[in-house]
Amino acid sequence: MPQRPDPDRAVWVSAAVRRFAAATNLLVAGRRFRTVGGQHEDAAALHALLTGLGARAAADREPVDHLWCLGDPSETTPAIEREADRPRGAPLVVVDAGRYLPAVDEDAFGPVAPVRPGVLGVPALSDDVFLVSTGRDPETDPAAAARIRWVRRWMPVSREVAAGLGDGGLLRGTRVAVAMVLEPKTAVLALLLRDAGAEVVVYAHADETDDAVADVLRAAGLAVFARAGVSLPEQRALALAMLDTAPQILLDDGSHVIRLLHQDRPDLLPVMLGAAEETTSGLRPLRVMADRGALGIPVVAVNDARTKTFFDNRHGTGQSTVFATLDLVERLPSDAHRVRPGGTAVVAGFGPVGEGVATVLRALGFVVVVAETDPVRALQAAFAGHVVLPLGDAVRDADLVVSATGVRDTVSLAVLRATAAGAVVSVAGGVEQEVAVDDALAAGAVAASEGPDVERFTFPDGHHVVVLDRGGCINVTAAEGNPVEIMDLSFAAQLGAVRMLLERGDELDRAVVPIDPEVDDATARAALAAFGTRPVPPGRIGEHPADREPDVRTHRFGDPS
Repeated sequence: MPQRPDPDRAVWVSAAVRRFAAATNLLVAGRRFRTVGGQHEDAAALHALLTGLGARAAADREPVDHLWCLGDPSETTPAIEREADRPRGAPLVVVDAGRYLPAVDEDAFGPVAPVRPGVLGVPALSDDVFLVSTGRDPETDPAAAARIRWVRRWMPVSREVAAGLGDGGLLRGTRVAVAMVLEPKTAVLALLLRDAGAEVVVYAHADETDDAVADVLRAAGLAVFARAGVSLPEQRALALAMLDTAPQILLDDGSHVIRLLHQDRPDLLPVMLGAAEETTSGLRPLRVMADRGALGIPVVAVNDARTKTFFDNRHGTGQSTVFATLDLVERLPSDAHRVRPGGTAVVAGFGPVGEGVATVLRALGFVVVVAETDPVRALQAAFAGHVVLPLGDAVRDADLVVSATGVRDTVSLAVLRATAAGAVVSVAGGVEQEVAVDDALAAGAVAASEGPDVERFTFPDGHHVVVLDRGGCINVTAAEGNPVEIMDLSFAAQLGAVRMLLERGDELDRAVVPIDPEVDDATARAALAAFGTRPVPPGRIGEHPADREPDVRTHRFGDPS
């Protein structure tokens, strides 16, 4: 049985990987890596965490995506120069993860230039080589245009799908509304749609708007109906103003704008081709509307695409939620909470999001307890090696509680009262009041700020818990959302849904409709190539030839007469 790293080493390696992710907004899972130098124990701990998160150690002479440098610059500099010798367009991220001293001599490669906060380009080596230091704070310049350029580099699948839409002329003259978290990745989606011929309008909720990114889109000629910090009535007015541009296609996140369309602008429904929704929580009310005969347009269930759910929900939200949570906790005084290396983390819900959250927490050294009401999912959690308990019992000894259900009142007032004093409560994705904050306040709890996006809720009897962002979607409100490569897959599926609606929106039922399997296959093939894996040939292993029917007779007892 492998030994756990000592607590100090566990803290260092966790912080190093999280700081890499915060600086780059890149994915760990699926990437090829190599470590260079450093103490054997440090390198082993880093290797264990990266592989636990789904990265793969590269074979000898195999090119890498991430080069983690731990040792002295005298040994890392030659390794960087070797890895930098690669084909154009194959990016390399060099991570200075020196534990006590810098492991990379930035001056050894000539002038460097900021690419985005926390990332330096090395043009003397290549336009595709970047340096990240995990030992210093990144620059604070928002640099929205630079952040958008950085994201676009890491979205080859969406670029390919959008180019196909543009080449076919399908989008020309079509108004597409994008109602999503407004940050660099969404900006790239909007610009790709624009470049493919669409007229693009954008809306975002106030707490999900990066004003600097919005300004870049406005400067590019897009109509943007979003501002950070505005009131709920102002948000509603902005959303309605966006709908009043009469989009033919609406891409939504949470289905709030689709539902507002039905409530306040039903006269627009007959002229629309349809919409696409990319979240589990957003599809639930739409399916209820469809069952009632109240859905006036076809809505493509992008969330149910395999290239979305298997990756965005599991790997993307898992990494970004846990990392954002621990980044916030790390900034608090140690006596303000009870989260410790090797502590207990409770995950409420074991769907794809909960599974991803649990995987990341376990890789970081937490003992994971899962609370799940679905018996099959609870069994899955048990087979994954997690303790399974009812939520009310699980939270009594919890250091960290993460809700991953997307269901209101998951962390109810009773659960908050049962949660161990000083535990931290966070939400992955989520809906309003997934943590029963309003009920807690009504029960006399007093909320006191402990720092940005962190509050301590103290009940009249003195019991207290620490709640992050009042139960909001923590990976969006306290970080940059899911990693770029993950959103590349999700947005490629969104673009596939756009093609579906353009080609046969008039033929689709006014219902929640599944995404075409061909969209998943095309997205996955492009992603395999982008991740350095040879594309799989068409067809599946063991698949019956399409040109003849299977023999329905049994030959198990000899040839049939």
